[in-house]
Amino acid sequence: MSTEHGAGPHHWDQCADVYDFLEQVRLRPGVWVPGGSLEQLQAMLIGYQVALGVHSVDEPFDFWPSGPFSAWLGRRLGRHSPLDWAVEIARVTPAGSTPVEEFFTLLDHYRNEVGPEAGGTAARSGPGDPGLRLMLNTFVTLYWRRHLLEEESARLRAGGYRVVTLSAAEWATDEDMHRDLAAAFGFPDYYGHNLDAFNDCFGEVRGYEGYQEAEVGRGLVTAFTDYDRFAEASPRTAQIVLDIIADQARRALTVGNRVICLVHSNDPDLRLQPVGATPARWNDAEWLDASRRP
Repeated sequence: MSTEHGAGPHHWDQCADVYDFLEQVRLRPGVWVPGGSLEQLQAMLIGYQVALGVHSVDEPFDFWPSGPFSAWLGRRLGRHSPLDWAVEIARVTPAGSTPVEEFFTLLDHYRNEVGPEAGGTAARSGPGDPGLRLMLNTFVTLYWRRHLLEEESARLRAGGYRVVTLSAAEWATDEDMHRDLAAAFGFPDYYGHNLDAFNDCFGEVRGYEGYQEAEVGRGLVTAFTDYDRFAEASPRTAQIVLDIIADQARRALTVGNRVICLVHSNDPDLRLQPVGATPARWNDAEWLDASRRP
C-alpha cells in the first residue's frame, strides 16, 4: 500500500522526515491516535519538533501552532484565530468525517499548494515562537546555571517578548518583593503590597493592559534570579507568587496572550509545589539531577 506523498508502512525510526512520519499515521491511525484525537496528533508533532531542537537536527517543520501550516490554514479558512490548527480543523470538520481525516485532506492540499518542501527556508529557521516550547508542560521553568536563563531570556526577547528581570537575592521580607514587583511592572500608587493586589495588578499587565507604555509584544516573560534565597526567607509567599503567575498565564491563553516565568535557583535541589496546578519543571538542559552538579 502506498500514498501520494509516501511509501507503505514502516517503523517510526525509519522515517525520513515529519511528512514520512505523518504518512505512517495516515496509514495506521488506530495505532498512532487510537482515540482519533487531532489534539493528540498535534501534541505528538510538537514533541517531534522539540526532539529536533534537542538533537540539533536541521529539518523543515511546519506544524508549530503558529507555524506555516497554521498560517496557510488561516488563509484558506479566511480568518485568523488565536486557536491552534487542531482546534480550528475540529471546528470545520464536516459531518461524516473526523478531525484526523480532515487534517490529512488539508495536508494534501497544503503540500500541493506550497510544494514538496512545504515551508522552505521559513520552516528551516525553526518555530516562529520561541516561547511555545517552554509552555508545553509548565508556565514556570527552573534554572540552576544562570547563563542558561540569560540565554533563554535573550532568545525570548529576540522573538518579540517583553522580558522583565527581577533579582530576589536581597528579598528578606515580603515587602522587599512587593516593592520591586511594583517598580518593575509599573504598578499604580494604590498597589496594596499584598498577594491579592499582586494577583489583580499582574492580571492587568498580562492582559496587555499594562501600566507601562512599553508594548508587550508577543508575550510577557518574568525572569527571577536567586529565587531560592527568597524561597528560604519566605517560602509561602515565594510559592504563591509563582502560583499566581502560572494561573494568570493560563488565563492569558484564553484570549491569545502568552505569559512565561523563568526562575533561577542557586540550589540545584530546589523543590516547589505545583504552580497553577502544574509542576514547575527544570529546563531541558538541566532536568536530570546529575546535570545540576559542578
